[in-house]
Amino acid sequence: MKEKILQKSGEIFLKFGFKSVTMDDIANELGISKKTIYKYFGNKEELVDESLSHLHELILKSVSCICDKGYNAIEENFKIKNTFKDLFRNTDDSPMYQLQKYYPKTYNKLITDEFHMFKDCIFKNIEKGINEGLYRVNINIELITKFYFSLVMSVHDTNLHKYNKNTINTLELKALEYHTRAISTEKGIKILEQQLEQNAD
Repeated sequence: MKEKILQKSGEIFLKFGFKSVTMDDIANELGISKKTIYKYFGNKEELVDESLSHLHELILKSVSCICDKGYNAIEENFKIKNTFKDLFRNTDDSPMYQLQKYYPKTYNKLITDEFHMFKDCIFKNIEKGINEGLYRVNINIELITKFYFSLVMSVHDTNLHKYNKNTINTLELKALEYHTRAISTEKGIKILEQQLEQNAD
């Protein structure tokens, strides 16, 4: 039951926002009593925190699975991006912004966890791309990783963007294109163009 609550609450929080979703909403979605939720979670903040940790673990497993499938470095990044497409498809606001505003402790923890996962994933991807001749050899991998992380996080900055349905997915795709163009060889650019054509909405 705890697993079901974490799964469903994570979905609802991302779709409707961390502030507006109530414990009653989650209980109704699951067809259980609010008392059942409080059996596992002391309050909403605890549920937000644990549901995001749960989601982070699922994302980590999905990313690892994709990285084991033998795609080239550029294909791999697009496959990872597409895996999480549905998470933000119906979001008309930035869930990260809401999290930062209303649950700052959880937000700071999430950013730390995300950066460690992101850094490891992108670092390996860049090394792979260099070995495949898709990325240039004369790049500072650590710096490029930080640049890309900052770029992806800026997608969720409400001071920079206005959101409607699917805005976050579109912006993340543009961020991936920008990042890939900046570090690719001519061979890599050709694969990038193919991926952009295949992933055009």
